[in-house]
Amino acid sequence: MSDAGDEIQVDAPAAAVEVEAKEAPKGKMSVEDALQQVLKNALVHDGLARGLRECAKALDRRQAHLCVLVDSCTEAEYIKLIEALCNDHNINLIKVSDAKILGTWAGLCKIDREGNPRKVVGCSCVVVKEYGVESEGLHVLLDFFKNR
Repeated sequence: MSDAGDEIQVDAPAAAVEVEAKEAPKGKMSVEDALQQVLKNALVHDGLARGLRECAKALDRRQAHLCVLVDSCTEAEYIKLIEALCNDHNINLIKVSDAKILGTWAGLCKIDREGNPRKVVGCSCVVVKEYGVESEGLHVLLDFFKNR
């Protein structure tokens, strides 16, 4: 069997998620948009760890470049563990307001034919182990962490 001519190209439109974002100056991305782009690129390049177990392993092994945590997490021990690991290993930590939004950004959902996310699973923690490609979003996030 030959693989020549069997390529099927699928163009899935990016899911549009409304987030309470700070208005950025013209030509600049907001931090939330930049975070969404970085998570999407990392997901494509298999550089994400999702969930407590995977995130704790990646943080403890110092494989993580960036950690995203949800503010509305109900378990105090969960938040303490992730924050402590990030502080001990000097890993950048950013907080997001909603677990469903983070789950969508981390790829924990089904995309329907119109490109809308369906069956979204909430996620409390995501770690970026590999950024993938350099993008404008990555530069915006790195500048955000430098100026913080």
